[in-house]
Amino acid sequence: MTDIDTSNLDFIRTIVAKDLAAGKNDGRLVTRFPPEPNGYLHIGHAKSICLNFGLAQEYPQGVCHMRFDDTNPEKEEVEYIDSILADVKWLGFDWGDNLFYASDYFDQLHDYAVELIKMGKAYVCSLSGEEMRQYRGTLKEPGRESPYRNRSVEENLDLFRRMKDGEFADGTYVLRAKIDMAAPNINLRDPIIYRIRKVHHHRTGDKWCIYPMYDYTHCLSDAIEKVTHSLCTLEFADHRPLYDWFLDTLQTPCHPQQIEFARLNLNFTVMSKRKLMQLVQEGFVSGWDDPRMLTISGLRRRGYTPAAIRNFCATIGLAKRESRIDMGVLENAIRDDLNDRAPRRLAVLKPLKVVITNYPEEKEEELEIANHPKDASLGSRMIPFCREIYIDRDDFMEEPAKKFFRLAPGREVRLRAAYFITCQEVIKDNSGEIIELRCSYDPASRGGSSPDGRKVKGTLHWVSARHALDAEIRLYDRLFNKENPEDDPEVDFKENINPESLQILSHCKLEPALAQATANDHFQFERVGFFCLDRKEGSPKRPLFNRTVTLRDTWAKLVKR
Repeated sequence: MTDIDTSNLDFIRTIVAKDLAAGKNDGRLVTRFPPEPNGYLHIGHAKSICLNFGLAQEYPQGVCHMRFDDTNPEKEEVEYIDSILADVKWLGFDWGDNLFYASDYFDQLHDYAVELIKMGKAYVCSLSGEEMRQYRGTLKEPGRESPYRNRSVEENLDLFRRMKDGEFADGTYVLRAKIDMAAPNINLRDPIIYRIRKVHHHRTGDKWCIYPMYDYTHCLSDAIEKVTHSLCTLEFADHRPLYDWFLDTLQTPCHPQQIEFARLNLNFTVMSKRKLMQLVQEGFVSGWDDPRMLTISGLRRRGYTPAAIRNFCATIGLAKRESRIDMGVLENAIRDDLNDRAPRRLAVLKPLKVVITNYPEEKEEELEIANHPKDASLGSRMIPFCREIYIDRDDFMEEPAKKFFRLAPGREVRLRAAYFITCQEVIKDNSGEIIELRCSYDPASRGGSSPDGRKVKGTLHWVSARHALDAEIRLYDRLFNKENPEDDPEVDFKENINPESLQILSHCKLEPALAQATANDHFQFERVGFFCLDRKEGSPKRPLFNRTVTLRDTWAKLVKR
């Protein structure tokens, strides 16, 4: 074997590199991504997608199969299949002609089961589910053999055929592998291979009323497809002896190598499809694509980019031990991506009207402003300016606190790319709420600079009141207010939902250029955050923007305080 440099490779890439250098598997590299179509993919699946497809892309001979584990038709839907395929493509990966389904192999899997029965390595069991659990034993005590374990080959073949032909009700019989009821690894204690489920399958229709179990299906599907490296998360490490037992016992022509890596555990979220489904079905979120959900479709709707997610997966790397990743790492990935390329726009989320009293009432002018402060290739645009403008309410304080350098009575500030203004008067309604500021401007400061060299500390964003686009803004935050929402088994994880995870702001004022935004556009609203047009509900007639992420990690500051 040729010496290869693996110093910069993670442990999985090291294994693959050495296998290829040694000519193992005839120099082939075949991985697979095998989701079960019983829900939408989340950020944890993105790690597996980037690993399996990304690894295959790194070698000219590399191939990654897209394969659905569709063996549980009660919980599977075509909607989930469509969403999974869309998510994988959106992330930037393509399976080409290598799209498969476990149901493609139902005939072969059935034939393998018959072969196991003929070898005396499988039997039909009549124990109920509860009885089977009692017979199984514990981690400290061995299991007991089923009273049906020694049925003859002929009787097992007959019962299995009748199971297949639909003679028996659900739960009456199962087919089990005959391995070792005293094995220290509970997964080897005669696991179920087939169960009866008289359920319509979205691809095979009513042809089958028995369906294979995951542990049996997965390894044989890998072998049928001639997968070389079967990459899965750590919870399957205890299943590896069973994976190998099926392949060794049946002497399949291909024996893939199962390698486990640590799954993604991210703070302030849950990574279980079952729990994500609870949030959807119980109305805690608006759907699988709710921008607070860390589903791939939710992240896409929120404004995350494929590049940011791929970079995040590359940053966290691969490990052999479980650990928790801080949500800030994911948020920084999208900040880094958008900061370099998202054009800047002016938007006032909490508008406060400002009347510039010495500016002519009918006058309008256009001011030039760069689309990006560091990338001249993005060009510039003209924004309208007139006598009445909006600034953000948080940029004014009637009695300014120390180190508050924004607008206050008698104080001068700069309007971004416009003029210097000074607050002369504060107008309030009968309840004492501020409804308007009256200011004067310095005509000589056009463009935001002063001819006499005087300096001001505050620069405010603004929009022209006469030209502003009225819009709804949704400010999304972390769905949970606890780092590990599941750390207390006695507390329902849903009790840790952050009540401020969504704030809806109406009648926000945006510069008119944002009327041309599309669902694929990303913007930095200056001094506010990164935003995108909501791809589901937003339109030119109903401008609705989602905040993708704040400009800075505000949670880190709160924790520090």
